[in-house]
Amino acid sequence: MQVRVLPFGVLKESLGADAFLVELEGGSTVADLLVHVGKRAPLRGVAVSVNAAYADAAHVLREHDEVGLLPPVSGGSGSSADRAVVIGLTREPIEAQQLVAAAKDGEDGAVVVFDGIVRNNSRGRRTLHLDYEAYEEMALKQMEELARAARRRFNVRHVAIVHRLGRLHLGETSVLIVVASAHRAQAYEASRWLIDTLKKTVPIWKKETFVDGTVWADGEPFPAGMAAGGSDGPLA
Repeated sequence: MQVRVLPFGVLKESLGADAFLVELEGGSTVADLLVHVGKRAPLRGVAVSVNAAYADAAHVLREHDEVGLLPPVSGGSGSSADRAVVIGLTREPIEAQQLVAAAKDGEDGAVVVFDGIVRNNSRGRRTLHLDYEAYEEMALKQMEELARAARRRFNVRHVAIVHRLGRLHLGETSVLIVVASAHRAQAYEASRWLIDTLKKTVPIWKKETFVDGTVWADGEPFPAGMAAGGSDGPLA
């Protein structure tokens, strides 16, 4: 059988392709695919998606599946149908004031805003600009799931998450999270949980360009049980 493989972030460069087809025997699993692809380049700590949903190593692949190879994430537009959850990916500047104004309601006692911006240095190196890319279909699904989980977990009324893609310059907003709630404590807790979880699970990657070179930012390890590739070395 044949499956289509989509590497993202630094894996796209190490594997030398935006997408490629792999021939496997019928009944092959994600683990089998990783062994095959791991002969071309190391696959350390990767997660895998099958048809835009996270899959574990035992997942059995089918003909024409689309398999994403997702390095740890660093953390066109879409939004949900109701006012309680707003999510989006955009290549235009994020309109923070509009999103905050739209979040407010008479029953709210607090609106907490996390505004992630591009700073002028990282790890002692002067930054020129950042480039973000995403597995967009999957990222939007994951962002919406996070927003709905935050509403349930922290009992907040409204969550908005918008992330920039493409090239960003110093001082620009890369991600905006807005949480509206009757009480400030829940809004603060939800906002912190959202950005921390987004950085670990939503398939968005960052390339940093410095005055002395360019690197893909090291992502945070995937949560336990999510990574299908080994963390100690190549799966080959």
